Amino acid sequence: MKLSELKSVVKDAVREAIQEELKDILLEAIKSPKQVVTEHATYTPINVAPQVPSPLNPQAKADMRDAYRNILGETAAQFSSKNVSQPLQITSIDTSSPNSSLPVGEVDMSMIMGLMGGKV
Repeated sequence: MKLSELKSVVKDAVREAIQEELKDILLEAIKSPKQVVTEHATYTPINVAPQVPSPLNPQAKADMRDAYRNILGETAAQFSSKNVSQPLQITSIDTSSPNSSLPVGEVDMSMIMGLMGGKV
């Protein structure tokens, strides 16, 4: 008997044995008495009202609005197109491929210092 024939005979025998065992297992599961599961959990609801955020008084709203305006105003004044000495030129330079390069040019230190606003 060849090895391949032996393998196929063993596979068939194992398949038959597994099928018979599965049939027996399924029949036992179907015929066995069902166990009823009952849960005895007690639930006591707590009468807690949902927390609703209290509305801010008009003065607090105005103060918050002014604070945001001040922050946005300072940011807009510090970082605007007025700080750039040359107009920005958008070119189609490939900076993502492996053989790419950055655009040629230099940035003057005074431009950098002007943008930083003396925060160094």
